[in-house]
This record gives sequence, structure tokens and C-alpha cells, in this order.
Amino acid sequence: MSLGCEGPAVCPVCFWSLGQGDSESHAAAGKRARPGGEGCGPCCCSRRGACLSASLLLLLAGLAVLLVVATVLGRPPRTPETRFCVTMTNRTGFLCHDRRQCIPAHRVCDGIRTCAHGEDEEESLCRDVPQSLPSFLLAHCGDPASWIYSDQKCDGTNNCGDCSDELSPVTVCPPCGPGWWPCTPTVFRYCSCIPRVLCRDRVQHCADWSDEYICPGP
Repeated sequence: MSLGCEGPAVCPVCFWSLGQGDSESHAAAGKRARPGGEGCGPCCCSRRGACLSASLLLLLAGLAVLLVVATVLGRPPRTPETRFCVTMTNRTGFLCHDRRQCIPAHRVCDGIRTCAHGEDEEESLCRDVPQSLPSFLLAHCGDPASWIYSDQKCDGTNNCGDCSDELSPVTVCPPCGPGWWPCTPTVFRYCSCIPRVLCRDRVQHCADWSDEYICPGP
């Protein structure tokens, strides 16, 4: 039975060869290819006697390359829900396409392209704010109809308008930081602390005047 190989030699692309005669006995023993492959036919045989042509091997290799390319190029972009990151100030951020730049949450869909490729202003992300924004970018106020960006919660500023982003029971925030003075502010912008830079400026910012008489200043 002839499988396309003449003599014991095979082409360099082949693994094993069969001579003329008993193909099964030769397949069991197998003979290594001889350099140069003189007297070789268009196909060779594996240990199990399966003929593999050079063109078939090239075709399989080409399909493998196409599969790898299709996998890489067809990989879907990072969805908004996978773009969560933490900024240098330990606040919720939005991860840009380069996976290195983490911008503050409130810079998303603000009309200014902050990411290098502008993905923070993409139409799919900003077409119906806040419904089109991923949940990690949002924080809800005491009024269910109101919302703020998640990095604006517990930042010392009255972003919701009713201080629900700074005070319980809606929000539980840590005590005033080192750059803040605790008191009941007299200005709408603050809720339970004022910046220390406002202390000792001869202007009342706390209901008890502690910003002018007790606060040590910046």
C-alpha cells in the first residue's frame, strides 16, 4: 500500500516515513526523515499512519494565526463597570483606556476631555446622564431625584444642597480631617466642618464664633 512516500526518506516538513511494503509495520517502527529528503513524495505519514501534506500543515498554521489575530482585535473594550479605580487622593476615579490614568469621578461627562483619547466624554457614556453612567460613579442624595458624583461624597462640601452627602443618616462620613475645623457652619457651602484657612479671618463662619476665638488657624 503506497501513502505517497517513495523509499525511507521524507520531506523536511514530515515527521515519519513509510517505505514500500507493509505500511503498518513501518508505521509502528517509524523512520526519521533524512536531511534533504531525496526521493520524497508530496506527503508523509505520522506514527499512526495518517498522511499530512505540507499544504495542509501550512493551512492549519494560517488558521491558527488568524484565530489569534481575531481574538486580539475582537476583544471588546473595557466596559464602564470595569473602569473603577482609586485616585491619588484616595477617591473614586475613572480609568482611562491606557489603564494608567485615573481621573476623578466628577471629571466624567463634564464637557472636557480629560482622558488622552476622550473616553470620559464618549457618547455612550454621556448620552443620558446619570442613567448612562456606571453605578460606581454615582452617589444619591436625601432627595431621590438628586445625585452627585461618588467622589463628591464626604468631601466637606454641601454638594447635595441638604448636606445629605455629608451627614447621617443618608451618609456616614469620617470626622473632620486635619485641614478642617468642626462646628456648625453659618454658610451654605459647608455642613459640619469648615476649612481651617477660614479661621481667624475676622469673618464668622461658625455659629458659635469658634472659628475666630478657638480655632488655631491653618
